[in-house]
Amino acid sequence: MNSKAMNKIIIKHYQSPLGEMIVGSFGEKVCICDWADGRKRARNESRMSTALKAGFEEGESEVLEKAIGELDEYFAGKRKVFDISLLFTGSEFQNLVWLELQNVPYGTTVSYAELARRIGRPKSVRAVANANAANPISILVPCHRVIGSDGSLTGYGGGLDAKEKLLEIEKQLSSSTFIQYKARQ
Repeated sequence: MNSKAMNKIIIKHYQSPLGEMIVGSFGEKVCICDWADGRKRARNESRMSTALKAGFEEGESEVLEKAIGELDEYFAGKRKVFDISLLFTGSEFQNLVWLELQNVPYGTTVSYAELARRIGRPKSVRAVANANAANPISILVPCHRVIGSDGSLTGYGGGLDAKEKLLEIEKQLSSSTFIQYKARQ
């Protein structure tokens, strides 16, 4: 890849069944898969641009096409695991949380407290929640699978409706695991 291409985060708009998303790549890796109207998108993009010393540009790339194809398969119930190279641009702690999120199996959920325990930081529940909220690679890094300790749905960058629908998709398609969470009233 030439050096000129490496100073750009190539983005493409993706119309998911749950709303518009922005999918972006840097080099041969996906670095963003975020809801177009997400609450944290501007902050995530600023952090990413600074970390990568790159600007955003609409365009095409092989990895974006592959990511969008895999997202289509996910929404169609044909994919439970993603095979995309990812690039994290968070702090060391955020990256640790995001890596652990990838270990939460399809069709299951985990609480923030359990996620904190899994990374060896059981007293860092709030920090884990903040890192989860700052995840710029939604769905591919399944932050939607994190719920409150009482089983309630909690915040999500794409909104609680999207989170609930993502969990429902996985619940319906997961043959071996039952997702337990309290649907919003």
